[in-house]
Amino acid sequence: MTTTRVAVPRKGRPLEAVLERLAARTGTTELADDIISTLRYEKAVTKGNQSADRDVYDRLSSYSTLSDPTEPEFSMLRDDRDGMPRRIVFDSVTVPTAAGEVQLIGREEPFRALRTHEFALGFDSADLVLEEVVQLRDEALTTIAEINDRIDPLDTDVRVVTGLGDTVYHTLLATPEVIDSQDGALDREFVANYEGEFCISPRYERLVEAILGTAALDGISFTYPAEGVEEEAGIAATGIGVYLTVTGSTAHDHGLELGERLFPSETVLLENASERTDTSAAVAELFEAPEATALGSV
Repeated sequence: MTTTRVAVPRKGRPLEAVLERLAARTGTTELADDIISTLRYEKAVTKGNQSADRDVYDRLSSYSTLSDPTEPEFSMLRDDRDGMPRRIVFDSVTVPTAAGEVQLIGREEPFRALRTHEFALGFDSADLVLEEVVQLRDEALTTIAEINDRIDPLDTDVRVVTGLGDTVYHTLLATPEVIDSQDGALDREFVANYEGEFCISPRYERLVEAILGTAALDGISFTYPAEGVEEEAGIAATGIGVYLTVTGSTAHDHGLELGERLFPSETVLLENASERTDTSAAVAELFEAPEATALGSV
């Protein structure tokens, strides 16, 4: 039976979205739940929110089943938090499907693994695609479906196939004082008419330029939260900015109002067109929701 290797994140919301979508199409719900619960527990241990009665090596050994590829295997990485604690992350598992065996393989940077032709298929955050390869234009980038039109074919063979719907939005946030400084709602037009400092996370500079459009940023200078300061607190100090917002409760705690949702931060299925086969195309279809439409030929 043919095995198709698929690059996935090693932990976090994007990996959970992949596992849940695959479980919905293959009936492997118990497997997905096992991997997700293990990684959530290990995250809590790493952050000090959960205690463990065994050392990390014993836990790693108990989680991994090396003799059976259809059981999950985990590995260990150094976490970037203070003290560099060791964190258990996803390594691999093989799932039988109607399109053949699908081997999910954990990578720190799945999108880059596709760019270097290690895989035909993979999953990563749409944010990373925006940060690395989309062209910046005067016009705003507003949907996942628009990404492929902004990728230079000479830059990469990788394209977005579909999103998984695990959406958190990059949202405009501002203090009431800044909002009251000009008429109208806190939206893209507001930003186009605004001049002054605008707070964002440093890693999102290119992303923000893409989703707002470069024309709207005339007269705006980016500022960044001070080290150790929460993004919402930094935006409150500046008066206006962009941040990933789920419920808005933390933003409200800092006296911020929520404005327009600018762009979905979503896990996306990616394909390297030059590595495509009939089998990889069939595997890609497994991850598309029944109502999903293709984003176009890559």
